[in-house]
Amino acid sequence: MRRLLIAGNWKMHKTVQEAVELVRELKNLVSDVNDRDILVCPPFTALYAVKKELEGSNIALGAQNMFYEEKGAFTGEISPLMIKDVGCSYVILGHSERRHIFGETDELINKKVLSAARHGLIPILCVGETLQEREEGKTKDVVERQVREGLKGLNETSEFVIAYEPVWAIGTGKTATPELAEEVHSFIREVLSEMFGAEKADSVRILYGGSVKPENAAGLLRQPNIDGSLVGGASLKAESFAKIIKFDVEE
Repeated sequence: MRRLLIAGNWKMHKTVQEAVELVRELKNLVSDVNDRDILVCPPFTALYAVKKELEGSNIALGAQNMFYEEKGAFTGEISPLMIKDVGCSYVILGHSERRHIFGETDELINKKVLSAARHGLIPILCVGETLQEREEGKTKDVVERQVREGLKGLNETSEFVIAYEPVWAIGTGKTATPELAEEVHSFIREVLSEMFGAEKADSVRILYGGSVKPENAAGLLRQPNIDGSLVGGASLKAESFAKIIKFDVEE
């Protein structure tokens, strides 16, 4: 059985104090959760303070991005050593906003994925198609390319997570139906099976992201190949994020 992972991507939100207040409230709301993993990914400036606040809790810490080199003349970048040093165990890579706003390529994202794995961080590789690509029937082509290129060079012993985030559903209020999301998640698992073998593919957690809210989370998370959520806006309030985290699998 794959253990559920519910992750919050705070994007460019929250000052240090706001971030600390949010996790302080969140950890109290979800302190009784022990059958799934919880992750928060604050902005870089808040990572250290949030880690201190999370000590002894059931919530893990992740970063939203990183560069692939350990150190050097890369002004404005953050290295894997730096985010590991402040207590991160996960890092989000290849998010659609990195791809489409900042022009990150599959090749660059792959370098980051390999570097994260090499430094003992668990990469969360984000994949997903635009609205135009979906309307042109290219969803599987795009997703397969992003998965294959993003994970190139990893082996079956590497730990990683995939997050399927249809670009047309991010921050738009539109959400893929559970059936549509499940179809793509199942396809991703087929691709992983071809790349790494069936046993490894069956163990990889594939998250869904894209306007996940308390109202739609349960329907998505009950699908057999959806192993959690990468939550954006709804993770910025402790109450709404806790509702997503604590959904009842059996209802």
